[in-house]
Amino acid sequence: MKSTTTLLALLLGIGSAAAADVVYTPPSPPPSNLATYPAPRDDWYRDVQNKFTKYGNKPADIVFEGDSITNRWEDTGSPVWKQHFAGRAADFGIEGDQTQHVLWRLSKGQVDGVNPKVVVIMIGTNNTGRDSAQTIAEGVKAVVEKYEELCPQAHIILMAIFPRGETPQDGGRIKVDATNNIIKSLASDRVSFVDIGPKLLQPDGTLLKSMAPDFLHPTEQGYEIWYAAIQPIIDQYAPAGN
Repeated sequence: MKSTTTLLALLLGIGSAAAADVVYTPPSPPPSNLATYPAPRDDWYRDVQNKFTKYGNKPADIVFEGDSITNRWEDTGSPVWKQHFAGRAADFGIEGDQTQHVLWRLSKGQVDGVNPKVVVIMIGTNNTGRDSAQTIAEGVKAVVEKYEELCPQAHIILMAIFPRGETPQDGGRIKVDATNNIIKSLASDRVSFVDIGPKLLQPDGTLLKSMAPDFLHPTEQGYEIWYAAIQPIIDQYAPAGN
């Protein structure tokens, strides 16, 4: 197994990470749902490398997986992270990632040696611009199944995709809601489905700027709500101090 510290050179197919301007060209995917086909992005190898270097091959009780919303646990949500997760959790969220990018990272050994007790997944919002609710849901399912395979001892917390768009009539919101209605069926003995969307919204369904200034990424308050929703499950499967 290649060390994750040499991931960038491996990804680019070169002997040194210094030549990072070389663009990796993946093989053409089969004519199927692209959201379920592992694929890299040309613009994010160093971000992936930084995550692998920071968290790869290091045991962690909890793994957080996803896109920018997950990545910003250590930025916008840092007070909550430092209080509850620092030192016992790995945050593999990458800005802009879609389901296929998570699958590709996992195929490159992202969680080798991590052995989490709990995996928290929140992915799919960046697929909404191209994919239908059904194809996004299939991509989310593929991510869940891959984690079930790679982390057989872990309990998975599958988060409903967070609301996007200011009002319930927003096209992105409609697609997210439709996707969530499908992926909630992935709940099982190994998978807990958690939806905090209603707690982020006003009674009329409006997403306020005070909760998500860009109508997508939550404020610190949103991360506090997220933590409170998953704490009982984490306490059950990965209690602190054990």
